[in-house]
Amino acid sequence: MNREEAADQLYALPPEEFTAARNRLVKETGDKEIGKLRKPTVLAWAVNQVVRSHPSEIGELLAVGEEMRTAWASGDGDALAALGPRRSAAVAAVSRLVLKAAGRSISPAELEQTLDAAVIDAEAAALVRSGRLAGALSYSGFVPTAVPPSSSVRRKPAAPDPSIRAAAEAAVATARDRHAEWADQLGPAVAERDEALDGVAGAERALTEARKRASAAEQRHDVVRKEEAKARQALTDAESALRRASTDR
Repeated sequence: MNREEAADQLYALPPEEFTAARNRLVKETGDKEIGKLRKPTVLAWAVNQVVRSHPSEIGELLAVGEEMRTAWASGDGDALAALGPRRSAAVAAVSRLVLKAAGRSISPAELEQTLDAAVIDAEAAALVRSGRLAGALSYSGFVPTAVPPSSSVRRKPAAPDPSIRAAAEAAVATARDRHAEWADQLGPAVAERDEALDGVAGAERALTEARKRASAAEQRHDVVRKEEAKARQALTDAESALRRASTDR
């Protein structure tokens, strides 16, 4: 099994099964990169399930997004305006499917942000289409509207200062190295956190079962104690009766 197949298999699983399955695949394949795959949130898992089970609805959403991005790039305000209702219908349809697939409470705001990002941003759309979403998405850039920005207000930028550019490039290189250093530690840290959380969940289930057994044992103890007291009193009464019978003779 290669890394792509492993990722597809893992992100099709319920979130509570993800960590154990991921750790097993790392051992089976010897590929430590698989261990860096993030456990999906419930929202992300539900989106992944809809991608697999309702490809036509997801396809419509992403197709609308692609058409809107094309219209935006070409400055076609009429096309953007015409696509608005279709976009709303596609987002609403997929939202209903995701909420149903989740089967539990998820954030409507995060779901809306995720679907909007898939419509507006090509990279977000590709991530959703892959069915390997690990968390909610958001888009912080400009949102396409029916009226594209006017080129008449754009100003020619001033010539860059070479010294400023050199300093900026050095800062970028330093930041890139620092990011790489921490990124290498992110996968193991995520795996350790997920494993610990799974352990906590298991411990809580074990504690609940132990409390049930303790309660049942306490109830049985009460019953046995009462029956023992009754039996002890009956023995005392029987022994007294025996002594009286012996004396009467």
